[in-house]
Amino acid sequence: MITFEVRDMTCGHCASTITKAVRSVDRQAKVEIDLAAYRVRVEPTEADAQEVKEAIADAGYTPVMVETVAAQAPAAANSGGCCCS
Repeated sequence: MITFEVRDMTCGHCASTITKAVRSVDRQAKVEIDLAAYRVRVEPTEADAQEVKEAIADAGYTPVMVETVAAQAPAAANSGGCCCS
């Protein structure tokens, strides 16, 4: 997923406009909006991150790409692959 912070997205109308903008470049994209966190998460099927960002910008918003770091599981305590002794 690609995540953007869009600080100038303030209401449901903004969310709808951004969703339509993303889908204008990728009809099948999955779009998740979190208004409280100013986050737009997109799982594209055709468009790349730059195309999605440009579509949001063309709709009148200021998207900033957010780096997402995958959580890593802690290493097992012993060589048996189990944390229990």
